[in-house]
Amino acid sequence: MQREIKKKTVTYGIAALMLTVVLTATIYNFGQLSPMQPVFSELKTFSSFEELENFITTNTEIANNNQQLFQDKALVGRQEEQLAAPEAPTATLDGNVVDYSGTNLQVAGVDEADVVKTDGEYLYVVAESAIYILKAFPADQAVVLSKIDLNEAYGSQIYVNGNKLVVIIDHPYFLYAEPAIATNTEGTKDEPVESMLPPYIYTPEINVKVYDITNKASPVLSRTVTVNGSLSGTRMIGDYLYAVVNQRATQTNSDGTDIQVNLPRVSGTHNKTVEPTEIYYIDIVDQVYYMTTVVAVDVANDAAEPTIETFLTSQTSSMYVSTNNMYLISPNMNNWLFLESTNEEPEDETLVYRVKLDKQNMVVEAEGKVTGFVLNQFSMDEYNGYFRIATTEWDNKWTEEEGFTSNSTNSLFIMDMNLDVVGKLENLAVGESIYSTRFMGERVYIVTFRQIDPFYVIDASNPTQPTVLGYLKIPGYSSYLHPYDETHVIGVGMENSTLKLSLFDVTNVNSPVETAKYIVDADYSSSNVLWDHKGFLFDRTKNLLALPVSTNFYDTIIEPGTDPGVEPMTPSFDPDDEKPEEIIRD
Repeated sequence: MQREIKKKTVTYGIAALMLTVVLTATIYNFGQLSPMQPVFSELKTFSSFEELENFITTNTEIANNNQQLFQDKALVGRQEEQLAAPEAPTATLDGNVVDYSGTNLQVAGVDEADVVKTDGEYLYVVAESAIYILKAFPADQAVVLSKIDLNEAYGSQIYVNGNKLVVIIDHPYFLYAEPAIATNTEGTKDEPVESMLPPYIYTPEINVKVYDITNKASPVLSRTVTVNGSLSGTRMIGDYLYAVVNQRATQTNSDGTDIQVNLPRVSGTHNKTVEPTEIYYIDIVDQVYYMTTVVAVDVANDAAEPTIETFLTSQTSSMYVSTNNMYLISPNMNNWLFLESTNEEPEDETLVYRVKLDKQNMVVEAEGKVTGFVLNQFSMDEYNGYFRIATTEWDNKWTEEEGFTSNSTNSLFIMDMNLDVVGKLENLAVGESIYSTRFMGERVYIVTFRQIDPFYVIDASNPTQPTVLGYLKIPGYSSYLHPYDETHVIGVGMENSTLKLSLFDVTNVNSPVETAKYIVDADYSSSNVLWDHKGFLFDRTKNLLALPVSTNFYDTIIEPGTDPGVEPMTPSFDPDDEKPEEIIRD
């Protein structure tokens, strides 16, 4: 009998992979936005706290009642499948090497937070609950200059802007009530033991800490901005940080007898509670409402008051930011509660909000919606005055006749600055789901997957009529796509449980080909690039590609006494013999 024993030693590190295919390259020219005009939409604001409170309590009650109604009619089992890359070990540090390279950004000029930043001479590294500033160049003079203790705050990310270090800390706080006293400590069948766990209220908050790093050996905390809620995402354009924070709109008090409405608060040098008259909303019924707050902070001016915009909506799941606009994505997962009959088919729906950005000034200008759900930020793009978004719509249901059934379809929507749909491509790759998308000017590349990997080339030069030009079907899938040049795209994904790098040639848009591929030699391998593009480093001038890779190996052994006709033996090992479980592959 054979069995597999997992190798105990797991290699996890930075693997530099050279892409040796040399091609004729040109600089890709992305289109510029046309001037925007003010837009008026269905967005409204509340007139008072009472109106806000009544809106939430009334619509929550309606949603809950409709849920019970449809459960009674057996409209149950509907599930929203998460479109995520396969699980794998989480990396701690991205692969920025000695040669000066920045964070891998989706949009040029729009910086993204990371755990490692560099300005070419110094490295800024988040490790555990601290930040280290190192002199990294010249290499023979490398030294740790200072350490910033974050007081057991883990998972922080940073920006570096001139002589300012900006730290984003997401705190999951719990406030506990007085502990309950158990009067019955023995417990019987009729009288169980009372719980000793005290009730709590979940009160998360984020901190934006700005340090003056003029003297790298002695950074000075110059400003702290605190916002109630959990972090959804951040971006930085020039001197301005934009943070998106989600907060439950209501909170049950510690004894569970009352529900109170939570208004977003920003504190620090300037303290402000968002008023109901400043909260935008649209008439959508939901079971759980969130306050989504966008905060703009001038990190170069410690005296500048933060700017705030707030929405009452479902929880913001993703965001896309151009140099002019921020798009907030909120899945509406409750419209199935309001079907007139159980025979109707509910539609997945995503709400989109556009916020115009002009340094610290923010203006909410439009809202819209599309069918389906968004995978991640790369499913969205802004080009020549249009917003483009790729979605997957799931049809998962349960019936007594068929049991659980699942189907899916994919779409590409093109919206104007009013967020009205002007063009769309629907029913793409029925039965599959989007694993990656990349917008490159007038071209859109989409990878869907179920059993094989269709790589689609789409023409979006006419915003009103996007068209599939060609596609390629190959084993595996790509979870991340990266431009190589105008006619070549790099793909990072999986094939047969191993990490694969592909180079797609789209010179002939009607017949794309996988012109080269590299498969990591291991029984199982993965990379955090599959779900975090900031682990991907590509230098076009050097034809150098680097990314973190994790590998597992398996060894097959023959257990003693398991051959046919041989009496089984009780395994025993001499202390000098190598035990099978400890065999290490060279």
